[in-house]
Amino acid sequence: MKLLHTADWHIGQLFHEYDRTWEHQQFLDWLVGVLHSEAIDVLLVSGDVFDLSNPSAASIHLFYSFLNRATTVNPGLQIVITAGNHDSAARLESPKPLLESTNIHIVGVVEKSEDGNIDYEKLCIPLKDNNGPVGAWCLAIPFLRMADYPVVPDSGHPYADGVARVYSEAYLFVLQKKQPGQGVIALGHLHAQQAETSDLDKPERAIMGGVECVGVSAFHEDIGYVALGHIHKAQRIGGREHVRYSGSPLPMSFSEIHYRHQVVVFELNGETFSNLKIVEIPVAVELLRVPATHSRIPEVLRALAGLPVMGGSSEHLPYLEVRVQADGPEPGLRYRIELALAGKAVRLAKIDVRYPDAAVLPEDPDDLRSDELTELSPLDVFSRVWQAKYAGLAPEDMIKLFNEIAAEADETE
Repeated sequence: MKLLHTADWHIGQLFHEYDRTWEHQQFLDWLVGVLHSEAIDVLLVSGDVFDLSNPSAASIHLFYSFLNRATTVNPGLQIVITAGNHDSAARLESPKPLLESTNIHIVGVVEKSEDGNIDYEKLCIPLKDNNGPVGAWCLAIPFLRMADYPVVPDSGHPYADGVARVYSEAYLFVLQKKQPGQGVIALGHLHAQQAETSDLDKPERAIMGGVECVGVSAFHEDIGYVALGHIHKAQRIGGREHVRYSGSPLPMSFSEIHYRHQVVVFELNGETFSNLKIVEIPVAVELLRVPATHSRIPEVLRALAGLPVMGGSSEHLPYLEVRVQADGPEPGLRYRIELALAGKAVRLAKIDVRYPDAAVLPEDPDDLRSDELTELSPLDVFSRVWQAKYAGLAPEDMIKLFNEIAAEADETE
């Protein structure tokens, strides 16, 4: 049985307000080709199919068109898809009645019985081998929210321990169904301990329930392969070749500019995992950072002047991050950069301005308690934020303007 692991498609994502439909279409076209050329038996998609819980009609059309084409060019293909934290669990699996007669399985909701126990029957998907009978079982575990996992008494890590309990119980349940020689694989959309993250991955942990991460020990050692999603950098976890993030197919931020975006192909021979192969995804739209390091404005403008001129379709043009080193606020900076980029074959996505290291303050303005904040005047707060960001005192003209705005606000109240 030959399987392909992918995750974190984020269909419908806007990259700094630029639509990425064309990029996602390129990836899905490429994926259909790989499924055919590699003769894949099972496609595993570990969450975050969509970027929004309420995806647009265009995003939904792209997704279901892919499912149709993938199963057309590869008629025996089995597909298992789980919901991620960006997906609406109920919305993603709403077409289940239509797909029940096919080999497409979508699991978003963790269903429970009247007594509150998880219905593991719905989370355990039989996978057929080339000869027809069941060759393996898939623990299709979606992103688990607080109401989904059981409470572990006296646990110091309720999220991690609750998630681990779900995987343990699911594995024990499938052991009652599997026959000798049948393998077990698992899907998960979670933050694993020791996972290397990008800048965009870090805010996701707030959605995951704070600081909790799931240890690799949550997955039984006899599970043949664990297909993870949620972290955008492809990597193995805990030194185990068979516990992996496939990573996102498209870069989600400029922090992922050096990532090798990929899918993972592997084989399951009975209970044995083997022949893992990384298939790199072609880059549809390049990410550029100009200059290579944060530089003063004259140097930045010279670097932008050296960019190639416009030619070809705009949807193929690279996304550009302009990197500036400044001593303080530059009100006309964006206009000067846009003027320098007129007619250039790039799309301005981000201006990243770095200031000198902020002075060490007695208190970080962001760390002030609400009761401390009420003791400060608006000007005190403004002055602290200015000093923290620009490493210096606010100029007199800026203080004057701030006081005028504050006075107008008082009159309005």
